[in-house]
Amino acid sequence: MKEREPLVAGGLVALLLVLWLGFLVHRDPRFAGSGWGGALGVVGALLLVVSLAYWPVKRVRVVKAWVTRRVSMRTALAWHMYAGLAGAVLGLLHTGHKFDSPLGVALTATMLVVVLSGYVGRHLMKQISLEVSEKKELLTGLEVAYRQTAGELAASPAESALVRPWSAFWGRLAAALMHRFPRSARPPASVRAMELAEAMADLEYAIRTHETFRWWFGFWFRVHVVASVLMYLLLALHVWAGIHYGLRWFA
Repeated sequence: MKEREPLVAGGLVALLLVLWLGFLVHRDPRFAGSGWGGALGVVGALLLVVSLAYWPVKRVRVVKAWVTRRVSMRTALAWHMYAGLAGAVLGLLHTGHKFDSPLGVALTATMLVVVLSGYVGRHLMKQISLEVSEKKELLTGLEVAYRQTAGELAASPAESALVRPWSAFWGRLAAALMHRFPRSARPPASVRAMELAEAMADLEYAIRTHETFRWWFGFWFRVHVVASVLMYLLLALHVWAGIHYGLRWFA
């Protein structure tokens, strides 16, 4: 299930976006107040409430300790994600693609923002973090190899002097073209040092780029939190309005 999680979540997000675009071809002004429409709305709202339960599990120490004795935080996060996605899909079906009410439009819009920001934060940021970890591990290995090669150069001052003319960018480019060795031959320490330094510089640049993306995805997480608070406030107001003005599917 762990391996299929990105595929399942991505499929639910795609379904949600396709259902949202359904208002271009279908509108039923009475469906939200019908028996089926009301049932979808109630179940969708309950699933969103189940998804909300993840926040005290994550933030309140006593609740977290009680829950983690029974299930892992990864399982709790999966329930949070799937309940939120399923609740959003049912909530969108509940609308019947009728977006005439300002409250309904605002609730639908914030729900889509919550789903998209949560998906970005959960899966894309996770992928970037994994790539950063892999690159840092590879960089550590290159640094060890570079220190060994630097030790060889220090033991051979004549070969170390060969590296200095090629230290600039164009010099390194020329060295890469001029120093060609058969696959079976081991390049001298001077050439290996330049190749390792070039590879380390590329990896450090890639890590900095990924860290920048991680910062931006952290901003998406803040958007997710703010949009979630707004969505639940609008959901509570929507439920109150439905009860206040009469639940037509009970008539």
